[in-house]
Amino acid sequence: SYDPDFGHLFKVLADFDPVIDREAGPERYAGVLARIVRDEELHHFDRTGVAALVEHGARLASSRGTLTAQFARVADIAREACFLSQRRENGDLVRSEDVWAAIRNTRARGSLPARRFRDLVRQGTLRVQVSGEVIGQINGLAVLSAGPITYGFPARITASIGAGSAGIINIEGQAQLSGSIHTKGFHILGGLLRHLLHTDHPLAFSASLAFEQSYGGIDGDSASCAEICCLLSALTNMPIRQNLAITGSIDQVGHVQAIGGVNEKIEGFFDICCEQGLTGDQGVVIPKANAGDLMLKPELVESALKGEFHIYAVDTVQEALEVLTGVPAGERNQEGPYPPDSLLGKAIEKAEEYWLLSVQSPMYLEDDDQETEAEGQKAADSPE
Repeated sequence: SYDPDFGHLFKVLADFDPVIDREAGPERYAGVLARIVRDEELHHFDRTGVAALVEHGARLASSRGTLTAQFARVADIAREACFLSQRRENGDLVRSEDVWAAIRNTRARGSLPARRFRDLVRQGTLRVQVSGEVIGQINGLAVLSAGPITYGFPARITASIGAGSAGIINIEGQAQLSGSIHTKGFHILGGLLRHLLHTDHPLAFSASLAFEQSYGGIDGDSASCAEICCLLSALTNMPIRQNLAITGSIDQVGHVQAIGGVNEKIEGFFDICCEQGLTGDQGVVIPKANAGDLMLKPELVESALKGEFHIYAVDTVQEALEVLTGVPAGERNQEGPYPPDSLLGKAIEKAEEYWLLSVQSPMYLEDDDQETEAEGQKAADSPE
């Protein structure tokens, strides 16, 4: 970037991939561990210890079928696991429990932001609801970083709607707290609404969306699926389950697309649910495209196996709406519109009500008269 002669002096371009294939990965991890153990005179690892490091490598990669090639981070875990094994009886070999203990210790040392967030939720300073049903409110999922460690946490999103002509207002955008990618995801909502609510009249309503108790900038489009579900809940007066959180981006035809940090986001909501008490019906809705990226901590996997926590993988906004509301979203076909008792059928009915209110309002009629008068004046001034 800075030396104009660099390209002439170094003519071989080499890209370094941050991940390796998972099929050949375990042998490579074992080889790296063997060299570290030999060079640094550490305790040897048994097969469970190597397997635990491979699982951690899959989590760091956060990509289906791959392991991280950042061996420096893996080696740090290996060194701490070796130290912990020396404090255990019969600790001549490093086992899986030593590796998982080292991973937990690493996360705990950098968990101050996450612990403060949970404390604020426990004290009631931050309002996060993990039970019941609310209209126009949903639990989105966000992430924060503490050095190389990432933590997930729920973000309460609300929507309000009424008759008008302002369209959808992004409160974060109005306050200049919205990054460019988040703003793009927000604008996609308008295209998706026109696709889902294909009416023979203009969509005439005013709505606002906000991340509540968020006082810093936000970016990314992973909350766009939560935003459209929250908006449709406010439009139809259909309550959303607060025992669920959702993450995922959307496109203009309603597909739920993959996002980053899926493991951390699931675990962040799981930790909040544990703080307030697991009820057996709590869970997270994620994009189906991220299902192969999951590498969750053992206690969450155990809770899911017991039926205490659930993970739903969805491919479309309609599937997400059905999970969140328990009401059929409805499907349009060539024979006619959505069924009237479906969620999208009710959304179209409500959109028509708002449009009728808008066209009957004096302001609308006044604007219409002014537009007609302007067109008449323009015709009178025309040479023709």
